[in-house]
Amino acid sequence: MSVSVHNPDQYMVSLRQVIAQGRKRIGLLIGAGAPAGIFPPGSTAPLIPAVAGLTTMVMDALKKDYETPLAAVVAELDNPNIETILSRVRTLGSVLGKMEIHGLDGAGFKKLSESICDQIGQIVNKPLHDGPSPYTEFVSWISGTPREHAVEVYTTNYDLLFEQAFERLRVPFFDGFSGSSEPFFDPSTVAGNDLPARWTRLWKLHGSLGWSANAREEVVRSGKTNTTHLVFPEHLKYDQTQKAPYAALFDRLRAFLMTPDTLLIATGFSFADAHISARIDECLAANPSASVFAFQFKPLDQEPYAAEIAARRANMSLYCPDKAVINGIAAPWVPGDLPTRDWGAIRATYWGTDPVTNVKRFELGRFDRLARFFASSRASQQHQPPPPPSDPGAAPAAPADAPQPPVA
Repeated sequence: MSVSVHNPDQYMVSLRQVIAQGRKRIGLLIGAGAPAGIFPPGSTAPLIPAVAGLTTMVMDALKKDYETPLAAVVAELDNPNIETILSRVRTLGSVLGKMEIHGLDGAGFKKLSESICDQIGQIVNKPLHDGPSPYTEFVSWISGTPREHAVEVYTTNYDLLFEQAFERLRVPFFDGFSGSSEPFFDPSTVAGNDLPARWTRLWKLHGSLGWSANAREEVVRSGKTNTTHLVFPEHLKYDQTQKAPYAALFDRLRAFLMTPDTLLIATGFSFADAHISARIDECLAANPSASVFAFQFKPLDQEPYAAEIAARRANMSLYCPDKAVINGIAAPWVPGDLPTRDWGAIRATYWGTDPVTNVKRFELGRFDRLARFFASSRASQQHQPPPPPSDPGAAPAAPADAPQPPVA
């Protein structure tokens, strides 16, 4: 009985050719794991912590004033983190009125909700450090090639790191807002998507620092660092997501995935957010010509949400450090011989060694390694080697610009 394996060289040759050219319609889905994997020069702490670290920092900051109600809320939750805690606090603030629970009435829980958001804003409002970074490398890749279609960046993060990278490199982008003194959300331009391709689209699916409500309860971009308009996965209620700008941004994601021959590349995203994952799943089912490549930081057995979709959707490929799910087949990575004599340097951009276990692994689940892979893709586009031969009896190799290579 034959044993299935996946050769990383085969898939990375095809991906490298696709991203080096400007013909493909490409989107990026950036999750919370992206900034958590960036360490500023001279620092051992991540630029912005992931959910667990963010939870600890917010709870410590609010313990003095809200220790009793926070402890009670945490005790009621099966999976307490900053997202579930904020969701519970918001719910109590909306239903209690003058009745008190855990020492706070409805107004008290609303104030606690605002305090949580204020702390989140202080923690995630970080400047992008000087010099190269994964964000500037992605922006360099975007701007370095004439494109037929704009790159669309979808992110659940509410920091301003991408905005800073675009502005630092003087690359134009559109985030759905128009105006100067009080920029307003413009859903018709988002839906029409008719700006020039050189303007990158930046869609903040869960809101952003600086979004606030004006006197007419319309979401505007204030330029401040408040966080009153953040929507967390556990708090995505129907009535919230049907309001601008959230409805328009989720509709834009669906329209992108329903367009023929599109490629969405996910990084730092666990697919635990059911609202987004369900949208991706249904679009992949309805549009077989769309593809999703998900680059995950954890081993395959620790990525259950992404693995579930990849197992039933052949047009979603899942790349983990130890294994991959491609065309619905889960198998370990096994590199073959180098396709060319000089391919070793290119392989080193995506294949390395775990410093703890000394085990070889696929490296592009790290946001910084993926950004460097993209930024360096144009360096050798003129002398790309052909894909390495597949196993005997396997399907022929796909064309160089195909989004989904065959199973090795």
